[in-house]
Amino acid sequence: MAEPTRIKIRLAELLEARGLTLAELSRMVGVSTVNLSLLKNNHARAMRFTTLEAICEALDCEPGDLITRETA
Repeated sequence: MAEPTRIKIRLAELLEARGLTLAELSRMVGVSTVNLSLLKNNHARAMRFTTLEAICEALDCEPGDLITRETA
C-alpha cells in the first residue's frame, strides 16, 4: 500500500465553486471520469502536465489552486 502524502488535490472544491460536475469536466478536458475521480479523491499517483494544464484552463485556475501541500 502506498504511503500517505501531504499533497492534496482540491478538485472537489474548485468544481463546487464553479458549479460543475465531474462528468462535465471530463467532457471539457478529454480525461475519463474515472481518472478525474481518482484525482478528486486524492487516490491518483501521478498527473500529466497536459492534464494539469487542461484542468486549469477549464476551471480558470492556476496549478497552485488545484494542488496544495498540507503542513505537518
